[in-house]
Amino acid sequence: MDLKQIIERFSALNIQEKRTIEEEYVEIVVLTKEVAEWSQVASEFFGPAIKPTGAKPDQESLQLTQSFGGIRDNQTLFKKELDGKTAIAMFWPWQDGVHTTLKMFVLPA
Repeated sequence: MDLKQIIERFSALNIQEKRTIEEEYVEIVVLTKEVAEWSQVASEFFGPAIKPTGAKPDQESLQLTQSFGGIRDNQTLFKKELDGKTAIAMFWPWQDGVHTTLKMFVLPA
């Protein structure tokens, strides 16, 4: 699974900053006002969020995200099993209310 291919699904949306785009790790910054559109595209690939915004993270969500900063109540988490690996997408809103970081990564099998 190549996250660069997944990020191509987002090509019609605006990226404010490309921090890292690698095969198994992507970190970009988007506008918070456009997160609904980003989440829609993420849902089309990953399925529904396993931890929606506003929900308290369960133990699985915390374990999946531990190496990448964890997950908080105001963040959104998607997960998909594919090709024997686990792909994760996390939306992290900034405190400025304007920006959101999208992290996607592949966990080792």
